Amino acid sequence: MQYKDYYDILGVARAADADEVKRAYRKLARKYHPDVSKEKNAESKFKEVQEAYEVLRDAEKRAAYDQLGRDYRPGQQFRPPPDWGQRFGQPGSQRFSDVNGFSDFFSSLFGGAAQAPVADAEAGYLEVTVEEAFAGTKRRVALTEGGRTRHVDVQIPSGVIDSQALRIASTGGRGSLILRVKLRPHPLYVLQGRDVQIDLPLAPWEAALGAKVAVPTLGGTVELTIPAGAQSGQKLRLRGRGFPGTPGGDQIVSIKLVTPAAQSEEAKQAYERMKKDFNFDPRAGWLP
Repeated sequence: MQYKDYYDILGVARAADADEVKRAYRKLARKYHPDVSKEKNAESKFKEVQEAYEVLRDAEKRAAYDQLGRDYRPGQQFRPPPDWGQRFGQPGSQRFSDVNGFSDFFSSLFGGAAQAPVADAEAGYLEVTVEEAFAGTKRRVALTEGGRTRHVDVQIPSGVIDSQALRIASTGGRGSLILRVKLRPHPLYVLQGRDVQIDLPLAPWEAALGAKVAVPTLGGTVELTIPAGAQSGQKLRLRGRGFPGTPGGDQIVSIKLVTPAAQSEEAKQAYERMKKDFNFDPRAGWLP
């Protein structure tokens, strides 16, 4: 298998802190997200970025990955050190690792190790994308009990929310093991309960005159009518377009005005005409 340089994939230095890693991930995830990207090989790039973030965002995984040193180059043939299992993770209690959708390189490093259990009956957290949580999916995990590893297909129901418990039958006669859902950050959507929030960029004339705009939702693109005179920060509601449930959520669309730069003489003159014609003071009544 080939070595992957996760720092290079995210475009950050090895000394980058957690905030830098998160910012780099959000930027690249937005760039390559298959729903919005027009980049070549966007889907494979998006998965690669997700894999890099999965490692570098987790202090334990990142520390273990850093132990490999700087001797490898991207694409170089790689095999984990013989003592890797002893250096990363401890055998014994209930543990799991999500081995779904990532590369062989990731699986070779982290396929048999995971977070320590939160409590006696808890096996850890299972990260899923917002799209997976919305639609439901099946995820294969490696679950270790008493030093023995088994692979389990976990059914993730449609509409599952952050921290929701998923129960798996234990082989040790201790009842159910619990995996808790952890939703990955999304470049477009932010969840508030079962409501989904999204920022919608608008040009000033679209907000002033009104417009019909295609808006992505987790259930597909819909056409949203923007009322004339819409303001930045104004929120519009798409009913029933949030997470499924009883009751289901809505999608909240927050308007974000984007002002084009005056990069030509003609554009500057157009702004000067607007300044003269509107005679508008945006700060009128601003101060008490």
